[in-house]
Order: sequence, then structure tokens, then C-alpha cells
Amino acid sequence: MSRLSPARRQELKGRAHKLEPVVFVGGAGLSTAVIAEIDRSLKSHELIKVRINADREEREAMLEEICAKTGAQPVQHIGKTLVLFRENPS
Repeated sequence: MSRLSPARRQELKGRAHKLEPVVFVGGAGLSTAVIAEIDRSLKSHELIKVRINADREEREAMLEEICAKTGAQPVQHIGKTLVLFRENPS
């Protein structure tokens, strides 16, 4: 999967600004059910926000794991919110 260009990343950040998180990761971490929900949300919306209630190092590790398991690309990681993108084939 190709990396997002800076221009494409900027455009996606602008689109994501008004979005609310659709998946919340709590104390149990990234369970199979949470990964499946992120995958379903990406299929429906392409661009989503995920809110993770963990410290920064754990969020970084979870971001890498989510991207590896779902094929999503990271757009932005700001605070406890991750913005993910996976283009749907048309």
C-alpha cells in the first residue's frame, strides 16, 4: 500500500476535522471485536476517528497494530484521537 502524499494527508485532515470518533478503545485494549469494528467502520466511511484511552506509547503501538491488521493508513494522531484512512475500491 502506498503512503499518503503530504497533500492528500492535508486534505484528509481537513475532512476529518468535523468527524466524531466512531470507535472507542477502553481499558481492555485492542480486542478482536474492536479491530472488527474499526474494519467495518473503514468499509463504511473510509475516513474515521478512533479514541484511545491509554498513554502515548500505548496509543502509538495500537496505531501500528490497527494499521497492520486493517490495512488502514494513519492520517493524524493528536491527543487520544487517531484519524485513519482506507480507500474503498470502487
